[in-house]
Amino acid sequence: MSGLALPEVNPAVLDKRDRIVAALAAIVGARWVISEHDELRAYETDALTAYRQVPLAVVLPGNTAEVSRVLACLNEEGVKVIGRGAGTSLAGGALPLTDAVVVGVSRMNRALHVDTFNRTIRVEAGITNLAVSGAVDHLGFFYAPDPSSQLACTIAGNVGMNSGGAHCLKYGVTTNNLLGLTVVLMDGTVIELGGDHLDSPGYDLLGLLTGSEGQLGLVTEATLRILPKAEGARPVLLGFNSSADAGACVSEIIARGMLPVAIEFMDRPAIHICEDFAEAGYPLDVEAMLIIEVEGSPAEINEQLENIIAVARRNGAVHVREAKTPAAAAAIWKGRKSAFGAMGRISDYMCMDGTIPTGRLPEVLVKISEICQGYGLGVANIFHAGDGNLHPLVLYDVNDPEQLHKAEACGADILKLCVEVGGCLTGEHGVGIEKRDLMVHQFNATDLTQQMRIKSVFDPQWLLNPAKVFPLEGRPEPARVV
Repeated sequence: MSGLALPEVNPAVLDKRDRIVAALAAIVGARWVISEHDELRAYETDALTAYRQVPLAVVLPGNTAEVSRVLACLNEEGVKVIGRGAGTSLAGGALPLTDAVVVGVSRMNRALHVDTFNRTIRVEAGITNLAVSGAVDHLGFFYAPDPSSQLACTIAGNVGMNSGGAHCLKYGVTTNNLLGLTVVLMDGTVIELGGDHLDSPGYDLLGLLTGSEGQLGLVTEATLRILPKAEGARPVLLGFNSSADAGACVSEIIARGMLPVAIEFMDRPAIHICEDFAEAGYPLDVEAMLIIEVEGSPAEINEQLENIIAVARRNGAVHVREAKTPAAAAAIWKGRKSAFGAMGRISDYMCMDGTIPTGRLPEVLVKISEICQGYGLGVANIFHAGDGNLHPLVLYDVNDPEQLHKAEACGADILKLCVEVGGCLTGEHGVGIEKRDLMVHQFNATDLTQQMRIKSVFDPQWLLNPAKVFPLEGRPEPARVV
């Protein structure tokens, strides 16, 4: 499995596999337990497809009570657990282990209650991101976080990774739109955090669970903030002769206090690949492109776009196209939203997820190109430029072990660069297995020890997603059930 090590397999768990499968079937029904090898292969990886491992079994509970009983059973048996939403993690967050049971929430996909007066919606954690907005669209509301995988990704995964999306510049990421959670701890205990209100007394356990990557408990329900849809929205497409010019444009927009709904960046390779797929009318003679969307009344939209276009021209924009119709706006966004899938048609890739101060964007884009050239690998840059959340796609051949090693090293250097300029290792994809061994570049030994102490409080045996987030060396000795 290349350079990413995994914990040692517990042979005692493998020896009692049949007993574990039977116990799970007694809880949820045999139909919802997967144990045949060929069927398990559907769960052997997530969207970081370079790494694969077939799990011990997969169980698909139908409600919180079943999740509670499943975890209590696995905790008593000392079995590792991998929580899984839709498996869209780009950091290996849902990669299984040979001696682990995958607990999926795909059956738990309902919208439970909508409260337009308080602007909330209560959902099961297996509902897709896009389906949340779909449940309230007819009422004139929407759910703001919109990852590119929103058609498939679940709220459980969004909470686990604190996902963002194109519109997070204005509306924030998951934690800014989350009001309450139902969480099942490893011993089966069910806890309720937050609710239909803006704040809760005591420690911010809701904030602690959000972005914890399935390390502390499994989310089964969530109360989310919904917002009234804007009167109107319109994007403008801007082309530049260099990535540095586009980066400088973004920096000036943010420095001037402008707040578009979204600022999305694509470089030349990404533009061509996305245009071939989406036929969105992207300019093919530029080196970099920005998609900037604003919203409000017609007058507000016109004023905002006028100011943004003026900034763009000062920073060397050579192509300017406003979307004049809903169809034109949809075409512009289709290319961006389809970017990762379009890229997958022509090459394997690793999608990095570092975040940097926006003022360092021009120089970082140049250095990313230099790093990839040094490894002899291609790169396509597609990311949320407004909040500095970078997504360089490092292109390689997954069937060539040498290229895979190069891609890992190249990605690591890019993420180290993000930390060096004052940023961090991840913006919305999580640490998972991909960045686990880079945590020492972001945190010192004391920082990591404190984080691991919290993990041990919630999960004394370290059974929840145990191969992820923290470097394998230096972990505390987990408590064991006697």
